[in-house]
Amino acid sequence: MAKADYLISLIKTHYEGDAERFTTVALQTAAYEAKLGHVFVAEEIRNLVDKAKANKFRTKTFSSDLEGLIIESEADLRRSDLIVSETTQSKIDRVISEFIQRDKLRRHNLQNRRKILLSGPPGTGKTMTASVIAHELGLPLYTVLMDKLVTKFMGETSAKLRQIFGLIQQQVGVYLFDEFDAIGGERSRENDVGEMRRVLNSFLQFIERDNSESLTIAITNNRRLLDTALFRRFDDVITYDLPNEEEKLELLQNRLGPYAKDLNLKRLLPQINGLSHAEIALACLDAIKTTVLDDKKKITNALISKAIEERNLAYHSH
Repeated sequence: MAKADYLISLIKTHYEGDAERFTTVALQTAAYEAKLGHVFVAEEIRNLVDKAKANKFRTKTFSSDLEGLIIESEADLRRSDLIVSETTQSKIDRVISEFIQRDKLRRHNLQNRRKILLSGPPGTGKTMTASVIAHELGLPLYTVLMDKLVTKFMGETSAKLRQIFGLIQQQVGVYLFDEFDAIGGERSRENDVGEMRRVLNSFLQFIERDNSESLTIAITNNRRLLDTALFRRFDDVITYDLPNEEEKLELLQNRLGPYAKDLNLKRLLPQINGLSHAEIALACLDAIKTTVLDDKKKITNALISKAIEERNLAYHSH
């Protein structure tokens, strides 16, 4: 798309009052300017979008019925912050690309991926992915707390779900159903209660009927626990794994930043057995804190090694 096309789209979406589409086109314009080498222009556009989103977050409120069930947060993570496998990154990029070009798909009677299931061990980047997608698309991020929904409103959970999907229809955004296992369990389990089966059936109906502009993302730590009927309701399933050697090194370099200078990080890799992305990041943070508090000028391999060992003992000692 040429620069003139972006300008026309911006004017068109402004006068049509389509704020979400306006934001999307603005971010596309920033990406276009960045490709041309106009880095400062691109950064200024992104900053303006971020400020507008921040103002929007300060004024948005939910109905009293949904208070405590949905958390609204500012999505400030970019794709460069997310370290995952190439296959996983490719699938995430496809979700973003299809949303941005959804009008093009519709002209061919096609729909963009809007209902995504993220599956993998804790701490591997699933929640971060939702934030990255929201940031890249210039959309607000809403986290639906499934555990609170079920435990606090047992007996009226389906009614609350109806309200949530009503909000999904009315307010375009990225809706993250965290700890989805709370309702997504296999319906044939002997110890399952009738209420939970009704909740799951309601969710299946709501998500199948959903034709909104919003993106719905569900997270599970173990897809084998989920009812098989769920999978055909999602447009895509993205799988996450513990980091490989290349990702471990990238994580160390990324999280240690300037502290990684003159360090032999490859020597630390054999020690990182079974740690997730989040656990590696926390170990790096521990090492940095110790360096700062002890007034040391440089971080050492030994210090990072100790922090990694402590995380191993904390999470994987049994």
